[in-house]
Amino acid sequence: MTSTDVTKEAEDSEPGGYAAARLRLLTEGARSGPPRRTALSALTDDWLSGLFQAGGEALRGVSLVAVGGYGRGELSPRSDLDLLLLHDGSDDKAVAALADRLWYPVWDLGLALDHSVRTPAEARKTAGEDLKVQLGLLDARHLAGDFGLTAALRTTVLADWRNQAPKRLPELQELCAERAERQGELQYLLEPDLKEARGGLRDATALRAVAASWLADAPREGLADARRRLLDVRDALHLATGRATDRLALQEQDQVAADLGLLDADTLLRQVYEAARVISYAGDVTWREVGRVLRSRSVRPRLRKLARERSDFLRRAVAGDGRALGGGKPVPERSPLAEGVVEQDGEVVLARTARPERDPVLPLRAAAAAAQAGIPLSLHAVRRLAATARPLPTPWPVEAREQLVTLLGSGRPTVDVWEALEAEGLITRLLPDWERVRCRPQRNAVHLWTVDRHLIETAVRASEFTRRVHRPDLLLVAALLHDIGKGWPGDHSVVGETIARDVAARIGFDRSDVTVLATLVRHHLLLVETATRRDLDDPATVRAVAEAVGTESTLELLHALTEADALATGPAAWSSWRGSLVADLVKRVSAVLAGNPPAEPEAAAPTAEQERLAVEAFRTGGPVLALRAQTEPPAAPEPVADPEPLGVQLLIAVPDQPGVLPAVAGVLAMHRLTVRAAELRSLPLPDGVEGSVLLLAWRVAAEYGSLPQAARLRADLVRALDGSLDIAARLAERDAAYPRRRGVLPPPPRVTVAPAASRLATVIEVRAQDAPGLLFRIGRALEGAGVRVRSAHASTLGSNAVDAFYVTGPEGAPLPGEEAGDVAKALEEVLRG
Repeated sequence: MTSTDVTKEAEDSEPGGYAAARLRLLTEGARSGPPRRTALSALTDDWLSGLFQAGGEALRGVSLVAVGGYGRGELSPRSDLDLLLLHDGSDDKAVAALADRLWYPVWDLGLALDHSVRTPAEARKTAGEDLKVQLGLLDARHLAGDFGLTAALRTTVLADWRNQAPKRLPELQELCAERAERQGELQYLLEPDLKEARGGLRDATALRAVAASWLADAPREGLADARRRLLDVRDALHLATGRATDRLALQEQDQVAADLGLLDADTLLRQVYEAARVISYAGDVTWREVGRVLRSRSVRPRLRKLARERSDFLRRAVAGDGRALGGGKPVPERSPLAEGVVEQDGEVVLARTARPERDPVLPLRAAAAAAQAGIPLSLHAVRRLAATARPLPTPWPVEAREQLVTLLGSGRPTVDVWEALEAEGLITRLLPDWERVRCRPQRNAVHLWTVDRHLIETAVRASEFTRRVHRPDLLLVAALLHDIGKGWPGDHSVVGETIARDVAARIGFDRSDVTVLATLVRHHLLLVETATRRDLDDPATVRAVAEAVGTESTLELLHALTEADALATGPAAWSSWRGSLVADLVKRVSAVLAGNPPAEPEAAAPTAEQERLAVEAFRTGGPVLALRAQTEPPAAPEPVADPEPLGVQLLIAVPDQPGVLPAVAGVLAMHRLTVRAAELRSLPLPDGVEGSVLLLAWRVAAEYGSLPQAARLRADLVRALDGSLDIAARLAERDAAYPRRRGVLPPPPRVTVAPAASRLATVIEVRAQDAPGLLFRIGRALEGAGVRVRSAHASTLGSNAVDAFYVTGPEGAPLPGEEAGDVAKALEEVLRG
């Protein structure tokens, strides 16, 4: 069916005819994207025009005007109809009747309508008071009635906009900034708002408004395609959900990707991120130009006055291009920054003598100079470099490598400079492997950024630690490359090691440095994973890390990289608690690398407090507990001005009996306490007292609110141990009272046996969706399997729990291989159920 056929079907102006034609247009698979939006706009134009003329009499001095997105002819399936009924004020009664004839059929069809009835003077006044109204009128398009009335309003509104641009554009910029602060950046969000987020459709519309002001213009290359791509995604989202939504929710992404003919949701997000990045960068450049022009206009009157007062001097001063400063435009001042690079008007530009075609290091030199100075790279400079600069030889010259390190070590300004280079394709030209991580989403709530932005954020964080290491250059390059393997299948650390070797050699590091960088990339997760999931008192744990790292200098770099990586990931990935565990591990590994191997663990003598609790537990026959807060990390690399709490040390002594682990874990879950680390051991009683007591030394933290009273914990623990408190039922009751929202189904839990992790016990790792009572379910399953838990190490990253349990048989020895596998399989089945 052609658009003409669809229009004819609705020519009778009846809602039913339009509705049928509209439905046919939206459901036919042959048309999508701009053609469908144009056809839907044309169909709606004809229907509304018919409604306008249905009275049989032509009203003079009245016109129907489409504004906003409809005015641009960009109707998505669930878009609002933005309409203005414009009239000259001569017949208010007739205009009111016409408005009813227009609005009610739209409402009857369930279409969203944003309407107003105004005279040209009222429309102009409202636009002057409300920036959003003025932006909508910039796209005003005549639909029916008095064309002259519409044309006059368009002319007036555009003239007002251009005359008031010095005042209104800063307002528009502030509006965009407030929206970005509220909605976030489209190019990094897992569930982005295609319209409101920074880099979305609203920003694209704002750039059109800036261009209409004639004050400045946005970089046009790629902008129209980026905007079209976001509109296409929004169309598919409207059709998939049947709702007027702009938020690309996780549960809709697969369907939207399929409707657009894309491979999967990741491909969809990557296209959305690429489009948003183009719009965001265009916005940065445009608003910078607006600011420059406005500053120039404010300075010009003062310059003219100065010129008159000092005309003799200005006539003698000659500009760099040979013109006298007294005539023509004042010559902007240019300050040298580096060879071939100068600052002009608050931007980094190329010197007049620069020759990019003969100087392959110039792009990196200009970028490093801009980042060090904390000022942006000029759009024209970046584009000239992209168009004319020669490729670097392999290996890179020493200066090129040094300029890259300088760029990476410049702190926060590195981000904007890097994005400018990336916008023009210079990064992938310098580092071809970057293409696979560019705009790549990370489907993990812990990560705030795409892979490429995370790498740059890690370099920014690492720049703060360059005084802590002997080789800051290796730290910064390792930060840039540590996740480079995420663009390839398989373990990204293993793949990344190979890529890092190739990149490091290409940019000119020698063989020993290449080996160090490869080691850092391969093991960039080693310290934090070991510290939070392994028993640091087990010599096998420390020796394994020492063997992987190899040297004290590499350990020093890995420690700094670990912290930079975690800080660049998000707030859930790093804390004083994790930092203290990593610092403790580094101290132990450093001792081994220095030739002081860890001693075999011996049964530590109980402290006075532990012995007191044990005796009291044995005497009373029930649990005894104590809570003790700790805030200061035991081995922080640098002093902390305001240390955050590391949690609370919970000591529990219980007469040795089955079911202690699930009972304690269940009671803590009931009281909304998060377990960060757990250790269990049998404590012999003092001489002359027969029997043993289980001592549990756990670190816990309140999910929210304050800690419960120790007396309440003890009372519930007594009931849990004697069977009068049904923990499973209580947790199920609480879950039922607070049902979870519908969302993406998490991956199933996975339970594995860590090979050769300890000589003293079998290490079982559990990876699962974090949930209240998870540790209780695990403890109950392990008790049911007949194994003893020697210690537990709980770690939560976002919604993911990664816990390690050191277990033994009843006699205290590690489990045989086959039995360990059976226990892991049984535990996994319990958690899946």
